[in-house]
Amino acid sequence: MTNDLLTYFENNQKRLITKWMHYFEIYDRFFSKYRGTDVHFLEIGVYHGGSLQMWKDYFGSKAKIFGVDFNPLCKQFEEDQIAIFIGDQADKQFLSRLKQEMPRLDIVLDDGGHVMKQQINTFEALYPHISPNGIYVCEDMHTSYKKGYGGGYGHPGSFVEYSKKFVDALHAWHFEDAAKNGVSDFTKSTYGLHFYDSILVIEKRPISPPVSRKTGQRTLPLVTQAAIKEHLGRLFHR
Repeated sequence: MTNDLLTYFENNQKRLITKWMHYFEIYDRFFSKYRGTDVHFLEIGVYHGGSLQMWKDYFGSKAKIFGVDFNPLCKQFEEDQIAIFIGDQADKQFLSRLKQEMPRLDIVLDDGGHVMKQQINTFEALYPHISPNGIYVCEDMHTSYKKGYGGGYGHPGSFVEYSKKFVDALHAWHFEDAAKNGVSDFTKSTYGLHFYDSILVIEKRPISPPVSRKTGQRTLPLVTQAAIKEHLGRLFHR
């Protein structure tokens, strides 16, 4: 199957782009539905501006492409459909101002400094701001395993360890202990988590408490709840 992003990258003669090669399949899997729409797309980490040009080409003439970088020289990479904001993604005040500049965001791609504080602050500030059916992507998460970025294997302050809590939050509807009832805004606004090597993709969607239904005719004898509990008891006490 043709991947237009990869084709663009392989034939790029414009500004420099640096990407891990397995990212392109992931990008296209989640971003393709926005092509030809007026998508509002933010990439944190401008570098030489090449990827912003790639996104502009990929999404089409209706898209609005935004970039963020701490290097003021990156401002020169603005062009038609591309606006660039200068600031530090670790600065929550800057991120707050950024939301005012971009009242609508459909996709956020964090390819910034990859430091733990930056990744966590950016998620906490921008995830609630994304459109109800939008997408949040944090990439280059392998820095969570590098001490120089504030991480390390199993380090409690890494973005990988931080994001593992999202799995519990997604399932909070099913917590049995009322004292640990964790149904949150994240639970009610998150449809799916997709972990890949170095990338986490989070799909947003308004979520209601899950409902189980039955259809069709019963063909096996009814198993009572008491029998089920007895069976489970035997399993757990083996």
